[in-house]
Amino acid sequence: MSFKSRVIHKKLNRSFGGNILVFIFLAVSAVFMVLPAVYTTTTAFKPISEIFIFPPHFFAHRPTLQNFTQITLFLNDFWVPVSKYAFNTVFICAVATFGHFLLTSLAAYPLARLDFHGKKFISEVVKVSLLFSITAMLIPRYIVMSKLNMINTYWALILPEVQSALGLYLMQNFMMQVPESMIEAARIDGAGEFRIYSRIVMPNIKPAWLTVMIFSFQTVWNSTGVTQTTTMIYDEKLKMLVSLLPQVLSAGTARAGAGAALSLLLIIPPVLLFIICQTRIIETMSTSGMK
Repeated sequence: MSFKSRVIHKKLNRSFGGNILVFIFLAVSAVFMVLPAVYTTTTAFKPISEIFIFPPHFFAHRPTLQNFTQITLFLNDFWVPVSKYAFNTVFICAVATFGHFLLTSLAAYPLARLDFHGKKFISEVVKVSLLFSITAMLIPRYIVMSKLNMINTYWALILPEVQSALGLYLMQNFMMQVPESMIEAARIDGAGEFRIYSRIVMPNIKPAWLTVMIFSFQTVWNSTGVTQTTTMIYDEKLKMLVSLLPQVLSAGTARAGAGAALSLLLIIPPVLLFIICQTRIIETMSTSGMK
């Protein structure tokens, strides 16, 4: 059998059986991934009598908006206004997202387009840093913020998110896709490196920096309030909206429905942002080589 016939035979086997198996695997995985979100949504509309019923019902038999009403009543009893939590969330997310985008793009440009001593080593360090989870970094982050006298300030939440390695990795890989001929032509015309970065490279990698900003926003919105606010922030006036969820759930089983409703409200902004910009994210991941 020739090489060409072996390739065709292999391709036919892959398209008939392999594609079916891959589709089934992805479909099952998608169902398991979406079930928690669906269950949270249905629980938010369940009356309290259906939340603790056994055997449990996946969908609400008598949907109600009472849980959302309880959230309003419960939050009105806080001595810190909800508007303060909302301001903190918007301010921290905006500053951290923009700072992360600016820092990673400026750092990625020399790693992607310039030659200097230690470039390969720095690139490898960036890749290795992707292996560390946020939980493993809590104690080192606390020590650093304590040495800088930034505990119980906005900067304790903003600065750790600004230096995330994922954005730097994505930016670096995407900047390497910009044709070298464009950059060399700009240098011949007398353009400096910062002008090349701002006028040529950045406009050509819009999907990359949009993806970086989305990921940064989602990280700050979802994880900062729970994992870092409890360790870095002690003043209730500086906390974010996500920190309200443990307070609502701590009221006991009577607030379980309100907790589910609040969870639903908190996941809506990042999910909507991801759905709107998912095509850009997929394009960035496919180009950067990430799985």
